[in-house]
Amino acid sequence: MADVTIYTKSWCPYCSAAKELLARKRVAFTEHEITGKPELRDEMIRRSGRATVPQIFVGDAHVGGCDDLHELDRDGRLDALLAA
Repeated sequence: MADVTIYTKSWCPYCSAAKELLARKRVAFTEHEITGKPELRDEMIRRSGRATVPQIFVGDAHVGGCDDLHELDRDGRLDALLAA
């Protein structure tokens, strides 16, 4: 199973929805809560090119945000990506 990293903020409903999808799929992930942590926020922006949360990575590949993650799942592509 690929390493999954997710950058989040504690109050973000999209972050919660993305984490819930990963949990339903029994995917372990590393969470970086960026609230009040400018160095982690800068890291997220550098890696993803985006300033919104969540930002999700499978291995080194940037998946995108919550909507992107759910779209991959709806299209049946998420499981293969996670298995790689």
